[in-house]
Amino acid sequence: MAHLIGKLGRRLGRSLVTLPTLQGWLFCAAACALTVPIMAAIGFSTGLYHLTPTQPDLALRMLTVLFIPALGEEIPFRGLLTPDRGEPQRPVLEIAISTGLYTLWHVFEALTFLKAAAKIFLRPDFLLCCAVLGLACAIMRRQTGSLWPAVLLHWAMVVIWQTWWGGVSALG
Repeated sequence: MAHLIGKLGRRLGRSLVTLPTLQGWLFCAAACALTVPIMAAIGFSTGLYHLTPTQPDLALRMLTVLFIPALGEEIPFRGLLTPDRGEPQRPVLEIAISTGLYTLWHVFEALTFLKAAAKIFLRPDFLLCCAVLGLACAIMRRQTGSLWPAVLLHWAMVVIWQTWWGGVSALG
């Protein structure tokens, strides 16, 4: 058990101190260019997302979302559970597990301490968007060795959703 904890701690530490190379950032830009339209297509086609006027307190929201959920969810699901390229693991299996657990985390939140979010968090289209985001974040983490592109994408998508795509009113 101590060996596993040490391994996960080293993995997380590496992910936090590693920054992507220029090639890594370009890979992440391409991943984002695929992820955002896929999530938008899912959300707008099902009514999960809808355009709303800019919500108030944008600066506070941007700061809050950086810590919860961006860092708060990326650290366990991608920093701890997703291996980087230097690890001789089964990356497809580990990425699938981290993505599945990340998606199920939202169900757990809705059934326990975020019950006000249940009507959204339990929707299949929301969970599909979670899976798409989680998969993209895990692939970027694996490819670059860095947690930061995943944190930035997660942060951006939640800010966009809460500010312009109806997320705040959905949770209120």
